[in-house]
Amino acid sequence: MRPCLFARSFASLASIAVAASALAEPSKGAKSAGHPSTATLRRNGAEPVRDPVERASARSLASKQALVGWHAPSSLPVPRDAAGRPMLALTTLGRNESVVLPTVDDDGAFEAPELDRAAHFLRTAAGDEHPIDPRTLSIVYRTQVHFGVPEIRVVSAYRVPRPGSRSNHAKGRAMDIVVPGVADEDVARFVRGLGFVGVGVYPASQFVHVDIRPRSYFWVDFSGPRRKNHEHCVLADLATKSDAAAIARGQEPIEPFVVATDVDAALRARGLAAAKEETSDETDEDK
Repeated sequence: MRPCLFARSFASLASIAVAASALAEPSKGAKSAGHPSTATLRRNGAEPVRDPVERASARSLASKQALVGWHAPSSLPVPRDAAGRPMLALTTLGRNESVVLPTVDDDGAFEAPELDRAAHFLRTAAGDEHPIDPRTLSIVYRTQVHFGVPEIRVVSAYRVPRPGSRSNHAKGRAMDIVVPGVADEDVARFVRGLGFVGVGVYPASQFVHVDIRPRSYFWVDFSGPRRKNHEHCVLADLATKSDAAAIARGQEPIEPFVVATDVDAALRARGLAAAKEETSDETDEDK
């Protein structure tokens, strides 16, 4: 598998990846707070980004995100069930609706009635519904618990598939989220470690895309809403290590998404589909 497909040089990609990973630890030698210096990039084994556009993009990702608007901290209490376990709390930014879903364990497993409620809650603006993969909900739940926040704000979830689209949103496997009071890069850093996930950071649109997939893939997209994608694959080595660590923990890999009535054909297609998981698969209408 080619884990990163992009038009820029490897040196430029490495620089962007270093800038992304350096968000939590700004360089003391940077010209402005939060911006890694040229010396820092070289110490990490990467040349500085030479393209002016990519240099500005790397700086914007590495700068500290203002936690206002969607990202403003919530003053709500963390919802808990009768046993004291946190419950998954979701709020849609578009409809301003909220739902609270109890789990059956600490990993975020849900019973069938709660999965039905989630499918209805995460419907499209036109009212189209689709089952949401429980493992996607589990990722979002674990993110909520990890950061100790009272809710996850949902930018987008299920979308009706368009012809030729391979988007995980159309499979009920993806959500675009905001964690109140937490910078997007910090959210992305946590989810990247879960294994068999897609994680996309959208600095202009101000959200993090999370999904499940057979092989982890991480990217940054600096394009704004309704703009043509400008995706950069980042941290490819970390994606491979994350999946290996998940297997070592006893986690089962995510199977490719296949719709078919012929079981044998579907099983054969899984092997073929896995080899195609090389990009984010998220198209322009996904933002």
